[in-house]
Amino acid sequence: MDYQRIIDYYFPASSNAELREILTTHSRSVAELARDICTKHPELNADAGFAYDAAMLHDIGILMCDAPGIHCFGSEPYLLHGLMGAKMLEDYAAEHLPGLDITPYARVCARHTGTGLTAKSIREQHLPMPETDLVPETTEEKIICYADKFFSKTRLDRRKTFEQAEQSLMKFGEEGIAIFREWHGMFSC
Repeated sequence: MDYQRIIDYYFPASSNAELREILTTHSRSVAELARDICTKHPELNADAGFAYDAAMLHDIGILMCDAPGIHCFGSEPYLLHGLMGAKMLEDYAAEHLPGLDITPYARVCARHTGTGLTAKSIREQHLPMPETDLVPETTEEKIICYADKFFSKTRLDRRKTFEQAEQSLMKFGEEGIAIFREWHGMFSC
């Protein structure tokens, strides 16, 4: 997968340079950790190449969202950046990559918020999104979702500790914390 071509399409160098830098720096940090996890845990049989490429694209949907603090000036709530990213990848593939199944990459985009969102949690929290299960299922989806929790888009030069990453999940409830702890036992390196 030529992830750079897709990034360049949606984030041309001549456009919002700050947002492009945030996206690429954050995504690279997540991608490198995801690849390291795959390499250090061969028992997982995870595809390190796919995990790296998908992690480079996991946040592409921020372009469509309203989050001025990270130079995002779109119209959608930030919570929807995963779903927006999935749609952007599907649209790009339909136009520029006929015959390529982009679905695995789009699933990573859609399923990386928190430790995943269930239809029940979306309904109970009245979140502004379709009531559908958006929970990581494949090993690579889980690894990318886990790795993403260690890097913010506001402090690009720092990796969070486990405790800081766990704290950032508090808003998603105890179930998300339990999943993150389970993943930590499987993926820590």
